[in-house]
Amino acid sequence: MNLIYDEMELTDLEDVPEPDLLKAITAAYRTRTYLSGAATTVVAEANGQVVGVAFGYPGEREDAVDDVFAQITAKSAAFDVPFEAQSETAKGEWYLDSLAVSPDHQGKGIGHQLLRALPYYARRDNQAVIGLNVDLENPAAMRLYERMGYEVSGKQMIGDHHYYHMQLEIGQRAKVAN
Repeated sequence: MNLIYDEMELTDLEDVPEPDLLKAITAAYRTRTYLSGAATTVVAEANGQVVGVAFGYPGEREDAVDDVFAQITAKSAAFDVPFEAQSETAKGEWYLDSLAVSPDHQGKGIGHQLLRALPYYARRDNQAVIGLNVDLENPAAMRLYERMGYEVSGKQMIGDHHYYHMQLEIGQRAKVAN
């Protein structure tokens, strides 16, 4: 997940030492909010090791999710100010905030498997659309999302990068039993 933060080149995080950023990210992913509260974390494993992760939530829960990281960074001396995330979601969608696969396991279908699992969680959360942002400078990820049926619905600036906002219609909203 640290790779994602590095690639986004967020100016608010550039002076934070990498070990401190990793500590904050790890602390966030250990919270109930990130694991199965307001958000959902889906992992792919190989030989007992996590090799991929997808992290998302219904767009209306974005503030609750972002507040977790802001609270963690507020308690850390490594952050001059609490990290304030920009809004990334579109109204009425289940938002795939992050998708990451270990460099040693890329190209083995793990990202594809994680993406195939997401409609279950979106429907469980009563959402009919999955949205995500992909960096214009990441054509490999763009091709993966397009192969999975995602379509560009707009452009967005996050930090200093331009992103395509992509969406996938997954059908009628229907509650899924837990």
